[in-house]
Amino acid sequence: MKRPQEVNLSREDGEALRKRLASDALTADDRRVLGHVLEWYFWLVFTVQEARVSLKRLRTLLFGKSPRPPKGPPPDKPLGGDMGGGGVVAARRPGHGRRGVQAYSGAPRVECRHETLAVGQRCSACGQVFTATLPQEAGEEKYSSRARAVLTVGRYYLGVPSYRLEGYQAMVGVPVSDATQWEQIERVADCAYPIFEALKRLAAQGEVIYQDDTHVRVLTLLAENRQRRVQDSASQKRTGMHTTALVAVRGAHTICLYFAGRAHAGENLAALLAQRPPEHPQPLVMSDALAANAVADESLIRCHCLAHGHRKFQELAEVFPAECAVVLAALRQVFDHEEAVRVQRMVPLERLAYHQQYSGPVMDQLQRWLAHQFVSHAVEPNSSLGKAFRYLLGHWDTLTRFLTTPGAPIENNTAERALKLAIRQRKNSLFYATAHGAYVGSLLTSLIATCVHAGINALEYLVAVQAHRSAVLQDPAAWLPWQYQATLAPP
Repeated sequence: MKRPQEVNLSREDGEALRKRLASDALTADDRRVLGHVLEWYFWLVFTVQEARVSLKRLRTLLFGKSPRPPKGPPPDKPLGGDMGGGGVVAARRPGHGRRGVQAYSGAPRVECRHETLAVGQRCSACGQVFTATLPQEAGEEKYSSRARAVLTVGRYYLGVPSYRLEGYQAMVGVPVSDATQWEQIERVADCAYPIFEALKRLAAQGEVIYQDDTHVRVLTLLAENRQRRVQDSASQKRTGMHTTALVAVRGAHTICLYFAGRAHAGENLAALLAQRPPEHPQPLVMSDALAANAVADESLIRCHCLAHGHRKFQELAEVFPAECAVVLAALRQVFDHEEAVRVQRMVPLERLAYHQQYSGPVMDQLQRWLAHQFVSHAVEPNSSLGKAFRYLLGHWDTLTRFLTTPGAPIENNTAERALKLAIRQRKNSLFYATAHGAYVGSLLTSLIATCVHAGINALEYLVAVQAHRSAVLQDPAAWLPWQYQATLAPP
């Protein structure tokens, strides 16, 4: 709403105007002034409403839905952070390096006796020292495949940062430094990366793909940003960093892929679809309506999330209760119909017919009501409520794709749930040290999340992948999460 023309009245002029108003002796100038005063009244009410909405959003951004004071950094490590990139993030205290046997107070001790010699015996001629053979349970390596898998799942599924696990290991008397943890995790990624590439090729053939972004911090990229600002203050190069989740449904399988770096969701999706065979039909792609999710050529069937539109009106319900109640009631009916479809396990064509019969009239009526609010000037177009109305009307075709296309999803909760893994890692570990560390994190998180969707034990899966590294390199498709048990089974 445009700011009205200013009205300047002294107290004496105001009192005189009130007397003329009481005696019904208004002049033309008086009527003009009162008209301006009414304009100021409506503008002030509108401004206060918008301020309430803005303050509510600010409070939610700062403290979440339940306002609470922000927590400070943990006392044991104020700067937080995780290595995640194979390099030391902060200056080390003196004394770090190879630990002596006394540091492993919590480890069980096993005596290994030589078959023929006693302790201290050696060849008197050459001085050669003979050592006892290690027991079979000790294995050939210091860290077993299972130990590396436990580290990987703890870091990229539980979100436990390496420095925190380092402190725990020291407490129980079996210290494992964060650098050592990274080395072992990187070995898991070295065994698993062919499967990650196979998953990308398979996801590119998906019938439905969900996409979404969240922000991420990569220290080397942040350093690049600072260097660019120093060298060229007018640089227009991209500075943002994102973790993209792409969840592809192909037949009975769900594939979760993560990509952390400078590329946003639309670019990561375009790179994935470049691997899609040309004979495959266009995929259904679900996202919110942000421009960062768009693909340049849009060689797909775009669907937009109706739940995002629903949330916009939930945020405004306190300020505009009557208008928001109409929209929320209509969308609630549509989501109830979608729940009925899920419970009855309808196939795509049955689901389409059901929504057309029951949700179609509801959405048609809502569209007419929204349009009438603008025609009748019942809502200010530039207000928060008007913007929410325009969001629905402006994306109506993509928001209601479930009414025209079999199998089109209605909301993007699948991708948002997938991003919780990345958000959990970011909250606990704060950042990756390098782009390589971000790639390793994306690779292993993708495998773990895909295992979870398939109902596969991710820990046992990572152990098997390491134990059969050569076979994985030769035929990664045989070692996909839902396939590897059949590959392990005897013919």
